[in-house]
Amino acid sequence: MSETTRRAAFWVGVVFLLGAALGGMLGYVFAHHTAMAAPAQMTDAQKRAQKVDRLTQELNLTASQQQQLDAILTSVQSEYKVIRQSTEPQIDQARQKGREQIRAILTPEQKPKFEEFLKRLDEERKKNPQ
Repeated sequence: MSETTRRAAFWVGVVFLLGAALGGMLGYVFAHHTAMAAPAQMTDAQKRAQKVDRLTQELNLTASQQQQLDAILTSVQSEYKVIRQSTEPQIDQARQKGREQIRAILTPEQKPKFEEFLKRLDEERKKNPQ
């Protein structure tokens, strides 16, 4: 094997190893970020309990204060739901308008991919309502 062939083989090996290392590292970071960014959806009661626990630890709340805080948070969550219900039709209308505008700029080949994307997005929205 000539010196040039050995050097080429060496550099191909180095590039391969660096690519494998970088790919592994990026895979780990992506998987870790995805797991951290998308925790399991909690119920309203779980969210409330988590807030009560956190404030109890940070503020050293008494049992009575914890009960009062839970009642306050329950009331606020109910108000949030009423607000969301009243604005949801407007949000849906704006969403549909935007989707139609996007469809208008897509090619025939892109439209089915966009529809599939929207299907996944809508399914995710149903799983994780705000």
